[in-house]
Amino acid sequence: MASHGTARYTGPESIEALTADREKMWATFTSVTTGSVIFMIVLLVGMAVFMI
Repeated sequence: MASHGTARYTGPESIEALTADREKMWATFTSVTTGSVIFMIVLLVGMAVFMI
């Protein structure tokens, strides 16, 4: 059988690519966090309205 080498991801090729990758990750993280906070506020307000 022929041996197959495994492909390894070594990360971004340059500092600019690393910075762009981190900026994209941070933007995704902040948008998910903001959406979650907004959802929780709407949920809690809705629960409060139905409790009154």
